[in-house]
Amino acid sequence: MTASSPSPSLRQLVEKYLELAGAFGRPAALSSFGFSQPETERVFGIFDEDYHISRFFHFSMQTGAGSADVYQINGFPQSHVALDAEINTIL
Repeated sequence: MTASSPSPSLRQLVEKYLELAGAFGRPAALSSFGFSQPETERVFGIFDEDYHISRFFHFSMQTGAGSADVYQINGFPQSHVALDAEINTIL
């Protein structure tokens, strides 16, 4: 996604998450969403700041062999996100 392209909708992000993770509750690397680092931090930061959305997002920092890139999501280092199936209630 370039700086001039619009941010994905929540529905689009959830669909991409399911494509990557295979099921709700499973971690997906933030780097696998295909955004640049600044765009990843901005997009996920926006959703993380919204209480009604963020309660379904579970960020984690996974390290070790094959670990993914690290992103600063609202000031915290994160590498993965898992979404709760209940996010469907607000789509």
